Amino acid sequence: MQTCTRCIYDDHIPNISFDHEGICNYCRQIEVLEHDYPNGRVGEEKFSQMVEEIKRAGKGKKYDCIIGVSGGCDSSYLVYIAKKYGLRPLAAHFDNTWNSSIATDNIKKVLKKLDVDLFTYVIDNDEFNDLAHSFLDASVPEIDSLSDVALTTVHYMAAAKYNIKYILDGHNFRTEGMTPLGWFYFDGKYVSDIHKKFGKLPMKTYPNLWFHKWMKWLLINRPKRIRPLYYLDYDKEKVKEFLTKEFDWEWYHGHHMENKYTLFCDNYIMPRKFKIDLRYVEFSALIRSGQMTREQALLDIQTPPPVSEELITEVKKRLKISDSEFDAIMSKPLKTAKDYKTYHQLFRWLRPFFWLMLQADLIPKSFYIKYTK
Repeated sequence: MQTCTRCIYDDHIPNISFDHEGICNYCRQIEVLEHDYPNGRVGEEKFSQMVEEIKRAGKGKKYDCIIGVSGGCDSSYLVYIAKKYGLRPLAAHFDNTWNSSIATDNIKKVLKKLDVDLFTYVIDNDEFNDLAHSFLDASVPEIDSLSDVALTTVHYMAAAKYNIKYILDGHNFRTEGMTPLGWFYFDGKYVSDIHKKFGKLPMKTYPNLWFHKWMKWLLINRPKRIRPLYYLDYDKEKVKEFLTKEFDWEWYHGHHMENKYTLFCDNYIMPRKFKIDLRYVEFSALIRSGQMTREQALLDIQTPPPVSEELITEVKKRLKISDSEFDAIMSKPLKTAKDYKTYHQLFRWLRPFFWLMLQADLIPKSFYIKYTK
């Protein structure tokens, strides 16, 4: 098995290739992003210019930007950054009813001290659990995409309600990387099709990202999507120490582990059923940014992702899955998004349109790269 000489991606990563130096195409892709989104002094100057634009667009309004919050490290720090630069953010949160107590407390502590209001959308608990059960029955790896789709929708909902023209996203490719092409795909039509095939309850409160709604938001409301951490120096360990000292913030012991259902998906179902270990993405990103050694990553990846038996029991109980049904779910033949209806072909046809949306900062570059090709 060939392994990248820079990160820890190897032959099991889909759509991977290696150049004459043994460096994978995903590392080269990150190099392009590093060129397009410089950090350091240049990046800080660019972000400062964006801040002035955000302030001008929000003049006379109560809020000038939306920031999605989860209680995690990146989004918590982004709220602090926004306030530091003099912005007036409205925090937005999608509650899938699976938040850990740590996440809930982190959100409260940070927002209270920084005096930031919170817009929360809470889905009906039974409805979310029915949707989660549907994705497990569908036997696809995007079992946690429900929260990703919903959170994006909630951002647009909040922006439209308060006429806010900027959405700040806490993603950072230098510390999180980008998932390989072929591991995940999700959109609103995909969620709907799986629900129709496997769901038992009507979809009433789930904030799905329907194409026509998204186009309305893009073309009429036109909120720009900015990822500030692309431009700022960001050392994750130092940020965690800062948040702990400044806000009594608590670390939840792993990337995206602040939500219990996400923890179950990322650390149990995906590595055990689909042979997808998301730590490859995170560790490789930290190696490229100099925040983790390649040797340490190769050592750590040998240990299975942590997950407790108590959490597995809780998932079975809340989703009403018996032990025998859970075993059947784990042994089902694997499926992908290609086995269900999606917007992917439409996105590909509209690639020139999305290129224009990218130039106007109305969609993130990661969407353009992963969804229009």
